[in-house]
Amino acid sequence: MKIKPSMRYCLLFVFAALLSGCKVSDYASDSKPIDHRIWDSLLQKHVTAEGLVDYQGFIADSARLNNYLDLLRQHHPNDKHWSRDERLAYWINAYNAFTVKLVADHYPVESIKDIKNGIPFVNTVWDIKFIEIEGQTYDLNNIEHGIIRPKFEEPRIHFAVNCAARSCPKLHNRAYTPETLDDQLTQAAEAFLADESKNKVSPNSAKLSKIFTWYGGDFKAGGMSIIEYINRYAPVEINADAEVSYLEYDWSLNEQ
Repeated sequence: MKIKPSMRYCLLFVFAALLSGCKVSDYASDSKPIDHRIWDSLLQKHVTAEGLVDYQGFIADSARLNNYLDLLRQHHPNDKHWSRDERLAYWINAYNAFTVKLVADHYPVESIKDIKNGIPFVNTVWDIKFIEIEGQTYDLNNIEHGIIRPKFEEPRIHFAVNCAARSCPKLHNRAYTPETLDDQLTQAAEAFLADESKNKVSPNSAKLSKIFTWYGGDFKAGGMSIIEYINRYAPVEINADAEVSYLEYDWSLNEQ
């Protein structure tokens, strides 16, 4: 279906309005950095190397999951005591852990999009205000679009945050840590681009995840093209004039 220019402008306006609603004000906290070992052990136990999740296992382990979520809730990152990588690792882990919690609380579901909230086609599962950290209430959109993307300007986070769908970059079965964060983000990018269920790349063709069009501006920062960015991590070098298309997105649940 061809979209008329007037309709395209309307869609862009709606998208911009939705993202503007994700803005998050700075919060003055005096907390200290936390350890992510509980989350790391849960991921190793309940997530496969391919990123498939045993949600029933997480439900059975709900006491330990809640212990980790309580740790997140009691420690809001801040510039005073936390390094940049400590803050970014926290927010990536928080996004992923609270997503698992949300799905586990509504399990069984065929897709995370089946978890409804508010006005259809306006409010989505990512707008549910269920994340409370030191008295501040967030939804998943706040964390991704109000904190991680604008405050860290790191495109590789799109390969690290997991939306519980099969076409999403896989949920890594280890926690992100400040000590290894850069290497972990690079590995996540390489793994995503090498996964032919999510991207099919060759020298003359790039059939890409829709993530690269949804967040194209993040990957084009500094005047870089999508192909130039992808070639940093792709398993083969893609020619600058390669044909680019986008694959259908599978929103079915990323469960074992």
